[in-house]
Amino acid sequence: MSANFDAIKRRYNIIGFDPALERAIDIAVQVAATDLAVLVVGESGVGKENFPKIIHDNSSRKQGKYIAVNCGAIPEGTIDSELFGHEKGAFTGAVEARKGYFEVADGGTIFLDEVADLPLATQVRLLRVLENGEFIRVGSSKVLQTNVRVVAATNVNIADRIAKGKFREDLYYRLSSVIIHLPALRERREDIYPLFVKFASDFSAKYHCPMLTLTDDAIEELKNYRWPGNIRQLKNVTEQISILEKNRTIDAAALKPYLVSPTGTNLPALVRTETDSNENFQREILFKFIAELQREISELKNVVNHLVNGTMPEPHNVPLKEYPLEDNELDYQITRATVPDKNMPEPHFEEPIIIEDSDLSLGTLNKAAIIKALERHNNNRKLAAEELKISERTLYRKIKEYKLNDK
Repeated sequence: MSANFDAIKRRYNIIGFDPALERAIDIAVQVAATDLAVLVVGESGVGKENFPKIIHDNSSRKQGKYIAVNCGAIPEGTIDSELFGHEKGAFTGAVEARKGYFEVADGGTIFLDEVADLPLATQVRLLRVLENGEFIRVGSSKVLQTNVRVVAATNVNIADRIAKGKFREDLYYRLSSVIIHLPALRERREDIYPLFVKFASDFSAKYHCPMLTLTDDAIEELKNYRWPGNIRQLKNVTEQISILEKNRTIDAAALKPYLVSPTGTNLPALVRTETDSNENFQREILFKFIAELQREISELKNVVNHLVNGTMPEPHNVPLKEYPLEDNELDYQITRATVPDKNMPEPHFEEPIIIEDSDLSLGTLNKAAIIKALERHNNNRKLAAEELKISERTLYRKIKEYKLNDK
């Protein structure tokens, strides 16, 4: 392995020696010297976002701008304006002309993540840019030119989208001059433990706690788990254990509760297709956090019970923490409740009040998280969506689903 190859791994925090992973890095470095469009394919959470950066930083365009765009996070009504710009008065709210990403990134590289989520009308515009570098701002008839390298990524089966008429076949061939396949984590089992060690070291430094170690049976448990959320899930699990476990030596019995599959199956996770429901993805990611949320709610109830009964709660040994997730894989981020202000007057009751546990359904948690986020931002949906780590389009859909428009 060349010194340059190892340097690339260190620079982009890529851990592992799996041949398929190293082949993907090798292709990225080789294709960087060209202007070919590249399509990065792999499941959610495998680290696709690193490869457009490798391509850009090792190309002749490295002095130009690098812009990453999550196509699935931009509302359909504004995505053309975001990508290609608009003229003043082109639509309600267009108070001045604005350059789009393709105009701003002229001479550089654009990374289109979740490219399969682009609307068909936008796909036509993108195809024209790829063919001859031409585009037109929304509300204009003037043809503009740009010289941009396009790297795209997807975690869905594009062939399935093409068959259903939701993705243009000619655009697929334009985007996939070179295809880089990234293996799922379960396909690189020997890399799982080194990744765990790296994350455990990072969280030990972040939270100022002793580093975790695994027993031999725990290592085998870690390597045999299917990891449907791939590297992102492994990182989240490592963080949870780092915070919640007092014993810093983790055996298989202590590890297993963190490795429960929300689907209740041991079948391998497949690349997502159009038929997969949005709710399934919410459940897969939220499942890992419900246990922590329930623990925090239990602690909060304990504090309130002590307050209303005039006693002092015991101090917590483990600090509470919010868990913002990376990228756009989570539709909702559940925000924990906070302890009442200590300056508030203490309520007086004739009899002690005990708060009983109640069922926590996924829909209830999602709805409550949305309502709280909207309240905190005075119903500014853009800011609420940013806090929840979801797209405005998803937030609008969920507001309608939970009938929150009148609230």
